[in-house]
Amino acid sequence: MRFAIDQINNSSSLLPGITLGYDMYDTCFEPLVALQPSLLFLTRQGTTGIGVLCNYTQYQPRVTAVIGPHQSDLCLVTAKLFSSFLIPQVSYGASSETLSNTELYPSFYRTVPSDKNLAEAVVLLLHQFGWNWVATVGSDDEYGRGAQALFLSMAGTNNICIAFEGLVPTDLAGPGARKQLEDTVRAINSTKVNVVVLFAYSLPAQALLEHSIRMGLDKKVWVGTEPWVLSDITASIPNVQSIGTVLGFVMRTGTVPGFQEYVAELFSSVTQEEFCRKSKEMSRSLKAEVLDTQCQQCDHVTLRDIWAMLGVTTVQPVHVAVYSVAQALHRALGCTTKSCPKTAIRSWQLLHFMNTLPFEVNGQSFRFDQSHGTNTGYKLISWAWRDGALTYQPVGDYDQSLYIRKTQIQFHTADKKEPASECFRRCEPGQFRRIKGFNLCCYDCTDCSENTFWSSTDSTGCSPCPQQQWAPARSTRCYPRTQRFLFWHQPLAVALVTLTALTAALICVTALLFLRHLHTPLVQVSGGSRSIFSLLMLLLQSLSCCLYVGRPSAELCALQQLSYAFCLNGCFSTFVPKALEITLVTEFPRQAPRLLRWVTRGRAWLLVAASMLVQVLLCFCHLRLGPDFLVADYKSLPSEVLLVCGTQSWAAFALLHGYNSCLAFACFLCTFMVQTPARRYNVARGITLATFIFFVIWIFFLVIFATLRTVLRAVTQICTILATTLGVLASYFVPKCYILLFRPELNTGDYCLNPAGEEPEEGNRE
Repeated sequence: MRFAIDQINNSSSLLPGITLGYDMYDTCFEPLVALQPSLLFLTRQGTTGIGVLCNYTQYQPRVTAVIGPHQSDLCLVTAKLFSSFLIPQVSYGASSETLSNTELYPSFYRTVPSDKNLAEAVVLLLHQFGWNWVATVGSDDEYGRGAQALFLSMAGTNNICIAFEGLVPTDLAGPGARKQLEDTVRAINSTKVNVVVLFAYSLPAQALLEHSIRMGLDKKVWVGTEPWVLSDITASIPNVQSIGTVLGFVMRTGTVPGFQEYVAELFSSVTQEEFCRKSKEMSRSLKAEVLDTQCQQCDHVTLRDIWAMLGVTTVQPVHVAVYSVAQALHRALGCTTKSCPKTAIRSWQLLHFMNTLPFEVNGQSFRFDQSHGTNTGYKLISWAWRDGALTYQPVGDYDQSLYIRKTQIQFHTADKKEPASECFRRCEPGQFRRIKGFNLCCYDCTDCSENTFWSSTDSTGCSPCPQQQWAPARSTRCYPRTQRFLFWHQPLAVALVTLTALTAALICVTALLFLRHLHTPLVQVSGGSRSIFSLLMLLLQSLSCCLYVGRPSAELCALQQLSYAFCLNGCFSTFVPKALEITLVTEFPRQAPRLLRWVTRGRAWLLVAASMLVQVLLCFCHLRLGPDFLVADYKSLPSEVLLVCGTQSWAAFALLHGYNSCLAFACFLCTFMVQTPARRYNVARGITLATFIFFVIWIFFLVIFATLRTVLRAVTQICTILATTLGVLASYFVPKCYILLFRPELNTGDYCLNPAGEEPEEGNRE
């Protein structure tokens, strides 16, 4: 700072005719020590008192501007004071983002980037290497806490997870400092991370690294910041090479021409006895209000002791800080390159020029941004060891974006390659992250289930496919569903159609046999021409099975139940006259002669027609109330859409088929207790068996039909139709066919006596 002031005072163009004076104090990194000279600076010029005024516009303090201090903790104490008086304060090291609040600190400036820029650079570094599972440690001070808080907020939005966050004490002599450091090292070791981000000054960082070495912490990648990365204190730790790889961000600054020569010349004069004598005399002649800051080790500091510090990055920020005030004074006073007006200037008058105008220092342009900082960017350096000596190897640059020369970084790992620091491996395509515990980076890779697909690498779940599409397990896309129904070419469909054809052929053979023997006693006692009609309806019923094969439609769905109910009704309607005839003869012999004419011969056909007419009306009711409709079922099959006929109204379904059940039940009640005399054909037995088989089949059918939602629903209906058809055929017609073909001698009037022509016997009734 003294070098910059001497340059300005010796300049003939910046502030010609004006000599800058200064008071210089050592803060000793203590807030109380920094507060004492700050209060002195605020005193009214020429006095030792601070005026308590409502308006400080005309107030003239002891100093026009303040340079420093270096640390954020100290600036937070002093900046409030100087901002109250609108005295420009320019720090060359305070990077806390809190100080960017220009409403709270309107007169605070700094010539270094804020911690926000540093946190952004660290996040970009981790992102480029794919390190998303890290630990972060900060020193327990304003710098460490503030920088760590900014880093944590940015890490969460960039998919970087924090395995451990902690603070290390700054008071290393405190009673709990050692235990806190040991606990921090143990916590880092337990997380299994390979990257540690450390925001700390040199002494807390030194303590943490020493404990890491002593406790045998595995080699890590330490991402550091300038206060400790460039510190000789941390570099001189015994066996510091064993900590692993150190990458650090340091301010990108230039050199200050002539500074090293200036310091060398200064030390050359310090070694002379005359300099020390004059220094002591000057300190004795200081005014009482000036604090004593005489260096007690004046005679013991050599140029060699400080030579390493002459090239550090804090030199230019100090130089720029002094010049920023000098440039503001030049503009506020209205100076030319030859002279400056001898007018009084207030501190607050400098703020306008510092806020708005750029300034040059050694040919480089600078400007304070909206938060009163100068973001000159960072250099990324790596610790490199050559012949046991530590060197700082530049490996990248940051200025809004980060560029890294990865090939120049030497990682201290077994294979000399960059380590991975992830909670788990990256998930493969078709897998999603299932979070474990409370940390977003702790996850298992889980396969996407069927009908879901993987949408992105960072997805924590699988996206469901649209309804008309499907996906296999661990899929990255969805595929169109194919339609599924009972195809004609399916083996099951071919088998059912073949069985239908055989059933139809058997019915045709039976009908031809009955037609040939139509006038024989056996056929007549079975119903005669009504049996032929019954076989015709059974034939139509069996052929209706073809309605269930192939692609269904709304019309086919409505027709399926109607055809089955109508054909079955036609068959059962022919049984009704015969069942009533048997009942009248066996149960009501006295009324039989008068009533039999209504259920025999031509009037029996009227009963059949009336029954079928009722069924036709019920079919219309079924269509009106809720016919079966086409359903596209996307849930029953994983990769296909199932086209089935769904039941719209179970009430309409019961109404349609309930009538046939009532007819079958009536026929069953009329015939199941009838006994026939010995050596006579039992006509009632066939009706009883046929209706009983019908009920058994329908009990099973209803249970299965109500629960099935697959293509087997159509198969169930076909099997029910064929079973009913074959059951009626086997129980009622096949025994008669057997007699017609193999026992023709029984086809006589005596054996096949019509119940209507048989005299009832009282002893044989039950």
